[in-house]
Amino acid sequence: TYDNTKGVSLITAGTCRRSPPSTLDNKVHHCNMIQNILPKIQANLGGAADSIMLDVEGFVAETNATNLFLVRRNTLDLSKENNHSHCDGAVLVTPTGDHCLPGITRDTVLLLAKELGIKTEVRRVSLSEFYCADEVFTTGTMGELTPVTTIDGRVVGWNNTMKRGVVTELLQKTYKEAVKTRLDWSTEIPQFC
Repeated sequence: TYDNTKGVSLITAGTCRRSPPSTLDNKVHHCNMIQNILPKIQANLGGAADSIMLDVEGFVAETNATNLFLVRRNTLDLSKENNHSHCDGAVLVTPTGDHCLPGITRDTVLLLAKELGIKTEVRRVSLSEFYCADEVFTTGTMGELTPVTTIDGRVVGWNNTMKRGVVTELLQKTYKEAVKTRLDWSTEIPQFC
């Protein structure tokens, strides 16, 4: 379900909310996956890849399967193809890990963004901030970094092209390169006969 070039559509989960850690801590792997399954069914029926999960106060937590990021750009120069200056002024925002599993890929993206000089914010994020973002992408082990093209039928980004943004593309390339070259970041799986 993850198309890392064309991107995916998301919808907001209806009545199913992420529970607070006091009732069911989503940072712990457990067998009670009903909070993930019901929103995924809703997404499938709505023609979307995944559902955005809100916490009990209505802030974005994650999707039913991945972590979420948004990008706000203050300035943009698309003419500079081969350097990082087209990301100047970009701010990468992700929800806190209070109501979600803070994933390894999420942490890796935060580290890579810092190395690239992209400002990061980890805080409570409203759904309307995702609606108004210049770029949105998900992170996860299987999908790595997947651009989001629409949320609840709204096109993501200022230019309505439904294409991945420059910051998302830069982070995708940097992530793929890091996995290949930083040998301490991965474990080679032996060949089976």
